Amino acid sequence: MVMASVIQKIIPHYSLARWLLCSGSLRWYQHPTEEELRILAGKQQRGKSKKDRKYNGHIENKPLTIPKDIDLHLETKSVTEVDTLGFSNFSESAVQFLEKQGLESQGPVSKLTFKLFLAVLCSLIGAFLTFPGLRLAQMHLDALNLATGKITQTLLHINFLAPLLMVLLWVKPITKDYIMNPPLGKESVPLMSEATFDTVRLWIIILLCALRLAMMRKHLQAYLNLAQKCVDQMKKEAGRISTVDLQKMVARVFYYLCVIALQYVAPLVMLLHTTLLLKTLGNYSWGIYPESSSDFPVENRPLPSSVYSDSPSADGKMKVTVVQITMALGSLKNIFTPLLFRGLLSFLTWWIAACLFSTSLFGLFYHQYLTVA
Repeated sequence: MVMASVIQKIIPHYSLARWLLCSGSLRWYQHPTEEELRILAGKQQRGKSKKDRKYNGHIENKPLTIPKDIDLHLETKSVTEVDTLGFSNFSESAVQFLEKQGLESQGPVSKLTFKLFLAVLCSLIGAFLTFPGLRLAQMHLDALNLATGKITQTLLHINFLAPLLMVLLWVKPITKDYIMNPPLGKESVPLMSEATFDTVRLWIIILLCALRLAMMRKHLQAYLNLAQKCVDQMKKEAGRISTVDLQKMVARVFYYLCVIALQYVAPLVMLLHTTLLLKTLGNYSWGIYPESSSDFPVENRPLPSSVYSDSPSADGKMKVTVVQITMALGSLKNIFTPLLFRGLLSFLTWWIAACLFSTSLFGLFYHQYLTVA
């Protein structure tokens, strides 16, 4: 609650999302006005003619059409804070929705119920990551076409394969055995301990997430360039198109930018949250060579004899109550142990990365082959 209050005070003055979208590096394409399209098409503003049809006393004008192969060049503009003010309603609706939700505890659950709940949760995560994965594949292809430097292209490839690398970190025969005990000749020399490997795995996930965040603007700019790409594709077609349809085709690319940014960031936030929870609740350390920590459950020590004294004072009764509450809360550690959190959060982290890579791989195949066919 304290952290939420601090974040609420900081957001009006500094926002990471505002910095990513409105720093001036992203440029969106403006749709041409109807007057500009008339000038390009060589048409004048026409008045009322006999061809205009009347319905219920109202004159219905035919929409203005222009050739699709018109020499049209779109103007670009930097994304500013004013351009993104239309996105506030989405945030307010999301906050109101979350405030109305609540969870009720029905006591301990069986192992079958827990597995069923975990299966439902995994299916929801997979469905949630379907469209972000498909969209990421399209932006990846467009960003590769725009990138000219070898370093940028290499970073884009690593960024796309990052979820696969995260998945392989939990495949014991591929990574854990070869890193902890690399086969050097006839003997295998232990390179690091298991605790060190777990810490290195956390750092690798954090670095890959940082790389994905750093490549965000490349992908968003590749998406914004779809407006010019649609216009170039239109020029190759024969026929005519109305000015309203042309303006909608160009404008909707920028108006959908908030959703695209959310689809790009949401899986990243999920991975970061599960990784940080795994580090904290799993009792890991950020040090490469962490000190040995005790994972054993806390023993229930008996109450001190002074508490059970026959003191009739209110102070003595208050001490007994405080000690009982403290022991009751401490006994929860025997149920929610670091070992339990390690297994659960490790599986969720692995599953999120697996879903994101599988959907992105399918999207790459879809946009590369099926759309062309």
